[in-house]
Amino acid sequence: MASASSSTLPSVLVVDDSALLRKLLSDIVAASGEFRVAGTARNGLDAVRKVHALDPDLVTMDITMPELDGLGAIGYIMSEAPRPIVVVSALAGRDSAEAIRALELGAVDLVLKPDRVIGDGPRDLAPRLLDALRAAAASDPLRVRALARPRAAAPRAAARSGAAKIALAIAASTGGPRALCEVIPALPRGLGAAVLIVQHMPPGFTRSFAERLDGQSALRVVEGEQRMPVEADTVYVAPGDWHMRVAGAAGQVTLALDQGPALHGVRPAADVLFPTVAEVFGRAAVGVVLTGMGRDGAEGLAAMRRAGAFTLAQDRATSVIYGMPQAAVQGGAAAEVVPLERVADRAATELARLGRAAAV
Repeated sequence: MASASSSTLPSVLVVDDSALLRKLLSDIVAASGEFRVAGTARNGLDAVRKVHALDPDLVTMDITMPELDGLGAIGYIMSEAPRPIVVVSALAGRDSAEAIRALELGAVDLVLKPDRVIGDGPRDLAPRLLDALRAAAASDPLRVRALARPRAAAPRAAARSGAAKIALAIAASTGGPRALCEVIPALPRGLGAAVLIVQHMPPGFTRSFAERLDGQSALRVVEGEQRMPVEADTVYVAPGDWHMRVAGAAGQVTLALDQGPALHGVRPAADVLFPTVAEVFGRAAVGVVLTGMGRDGAEGLAAMRRAGAFTLAQDRATSVIYGMPQAAVQGGAAAEVVPLERVADRAATELARLGRAAAV
């Protein structure tokens, strides 16, 4: 991948089958002063050709296109000429589920298309797109390993496991969906823990993400809802655009959702969830900060560690972006720093220890 020189802005290839969307996205990129348009492509085949011909630094990718769709194009690009890809997808129909699959295949971020491309429709698109491009530009595509074949879920008993007395809280952002698709399916049932996830993702896509993880995991995975009981062997994904907290006492914990002000520019924010995990579960918890841009999770992880919880951060070598884990490490919030492939095993070991202690 060609790197931008000091006199050249990072270049972006804009891929969409809609001429109107191509122009809208290109205008946003060109007007940013931070990026330049390398070119446009009308479908996946055109995109693959132009990646080789133009060697852009970044790619924005539509999902549903003729001849070769976005998933196929991402597969070719990440295997032949890896570079950061930002998916720009609609929420309708199968697009949301396929956008999640695109993140598994190596795309680093996800932006929701506006319902309309005229009038007030694109009003919020520019800041969302530019934030995603900034994150993508800071990422290392060589650290993204595609999940070519989703895991098959382990057999799962229909019965619920009862109220959770211990918890695993996880924060993730850019590169997080791919990381979580490795961590969550590797967690076994029977630990007695609830898993609480804050993944920075546009509203609407978190439900598809939860459903995707549910199909790959031994644990039940759901999108969090207001006053939902927090149960063992269940994973709760904070819904996009909603902060998620836990409330109550151990053994009788529920979720609380709100649309209070964004924190660190994001909603949901791990620094909203983590302090409530520290308060409710105390030392009967494990906290993890995975790959992501910014510093969300660092302060909350520190609160969990002060409450006696065991805390982890993903290491630099396996992080698509080391911002969030680095902030946690530098602030002294992480007791251990481990590569992505060890996160699930290390967390499960500590949860098993907590479960044995709770049973005494």
